[in-house]
Amino acid sequence: MVTREQVFEHVYEKYGTRPDYTFKQFPRYAALRHADNKKWYGLIMNVPRENLGLEGKEELDIINLKLDPELIQMLKSKNGYFTAYHMNKEHWISISLKDAERSELFQMIENSYMLTKKK
Repeated sequence: MVTREQVFEHVYEKYGTRPDYTFKQFPRYAALRHADNKKWYGLIMNVPRENLGLEGKEELDIINLKLDPELIQMLKSKNGYFTAYHMNKEHWISISLKDAERSELFQMIENSYMLTKKK
């Protein structure tokens, strides 16, 4: 399990990124942006489980990351990985922070950061 605070600490130490709370109607949604081009490389959200095709209405913290489409197809068969919520479904994936393994998630954040770095 990874917490949103652990993600925020990691991206600050590695990239100097602070969460950007862009959406007034969703005060806990935090965009992770490149400092130079302002492109998102991640988005942390709290969404109802039912929005991800799961049972229950309680909220689940997820992170959306941009990854290689082939990797996304493989990951979606694993517990805690979902078709991207409110993003391009070919290039983005939603990952439950509750189900994420720390080192694997941080590597995927790195991949997303690199894929979105181009201007």
